[in-house]
Amino acid sequence: MKRILIDMDDVMAETGLKILDTYNTLFNTNFKKEDFNEKSFTDLFKADNYLKVRTEIGKSGFFRDLAVKQNAVEVIEKLYKVHDVYIVSAATEFPESLSEKVHWLNEHFPFVEWQKMVFCGYKHMIKADVMIDDHTKNLDYFEGETKLLFDAMHNQKVTGYTRVTHWDEIGKLLL
Repeated sequence: MKRILIDMDDVMAETGLKILDTYNTLFNTNFKKEDFNEKSFTDLFKADNYLKVRTEIGKSGFFRDLAVKQNAVEVIEKLYKVHDVYIVSAATEFPESLSEKVHWLNEHFPFVEWQKMVFCGYKHMIKADVMIDDHTKNLDYFEGETKLLFDAMHNQKVTGYTRVTHWDEIGKLLL
């Protein structure tokens, strides 16, 4: 049995798509997910505009209605039955998100016990065998044996990690 840490935003939830939709709404643009295949967020988004988007992300309600990544529920439930799985989110960056993320997990992943939900800032102090995350800032300091970078719009240019693009792929690796 392995201890597995699973991030929420852009791993379990389609957070990047909501950020993109928020940006498009605020600035009357028409960016699509595919636009980030060749360019990064910083190439396409104006820095001043992104600060305004971060303000929206910090508002109450942003995290409550995120879409669930395809097949995440099914694969995570299978992992949960055979491994020691923890959902780990750097939720304290956006304090309004804390209760929203608990409610979101209870709604979409009712099998995850409250004791297996970890909300923190830095994740480097949490020990496990496997980490699945979309940010290198978390994977870089992870001391476990397996680091899986979940594909996201903001990490298309990142190399040097085992990249996973969907939950079925994770199921094949860890089940």
